[in-house]
Amino acid sequence: MALPDFLIAGVPKAGTTALHAALAPHLELFLSPVKEPKFFLSDGPPPAHGGPGDVQTYQEHVWRQDDYEALFAGAPPDARLGEATPFYLHDLASHERIKALIPSARLVVLLRDPVDRAHSNWTHLWNAGLEPEADFLAACRAEPARIAAGWAPFWHYAGLGRYGEQLRHLYEHFPREQVLLLRYKEIEDAPAATLDRVCAFLGVGTGVLTSVPRENVNRHVVEDNAVNGALRFLLRGGGTFGHRFPVPLRLAARGPLLTLLHRKKGTRPVTTPQERATLLPRFADDIALLTEVTGESYDDWLSVDRHAASAESPLSR
Repeated sequence: MALPDFLIAGVPKAGTTALHAALAPHLELFLSPVKEPKFFLSDGPPPAHGGPGDVQTYQEHVWRQDDYEALFAGAPPDARLGEATPFYLHDLASHERIKALIPSARLVVLLRDPVDRAHSNWTHLWNAGLEPEADFLAACRAEPARIAAGWAPFWHYAGLGRYGEQLRHLYEHFPREQVLLLRYKEIEDAPAATLDRVCAFLGVGTGVLTSVPRENVNRHVVEDNAVNGALRFLLRGGGTFGHRFPVPLRLAARGPLLTLLHRKKGTRPVTTPQERATLLPRFADDIALLTEVTGESYDDWLSVDRHAASAESPLSR
């Protein structure tokens, strides 16, 4: 069967897209042409409802095993096969599914400061015109109601960042030697050395990959004004009802709206000390658990003002 040997299993907005792109040129590796097939997120068809844009995303899920295996059909002989779906760490049920089908799989997990990750997640959806809340903290407060309404995990700004709970569960299903845990900052600050660590972990040649491309970057936050509000209304409407129309028609309608929404560029967004002070209590217990589970310190994530003067990194978000 053409099933992957490794998975980039987490987390969203922590450089997984960039890592996928960086590994793809390695001749001993084959990354699926669909970057996020999401195969292990369900036992069958994904839900048919959710938040703005969720249904279209669900339509992209590769949930049939034959279709999933077909993603790797073009791999060269003896290549290590892999794919990147950064929601696998968060989805605890996926741990059982992965273990049942590919128990020897190696799992690469990228972690990022959970407040910064949540902010980047909000910025992504706000810039896409799908996030209705102009205030980051208000969007975080809306999370429980959105979860209750069945909105997809990408809207779980805080929930996606509780890595301690997620890793504890993952280690109950996979031995630690099959899991490579990286920090976002490592791939940002030392790309060549970090790529060598990944390649060594996957059992392929090192010294081949030296750089990580800029992918999926949040370069600015779109302004909240009357014109953009109208554009957002149209984009959210398309996100709610667009699945009823053919994909080419959806893209043709969405493209000009996004171009108008992004007509002005600003500075890269950062989390403020006030935002960090508000959200950190939601993560403090889990950061302590993460330290206990991994044996590594994440105390730097507990600082309120460490990002106050810094611009958002140019790496993938």
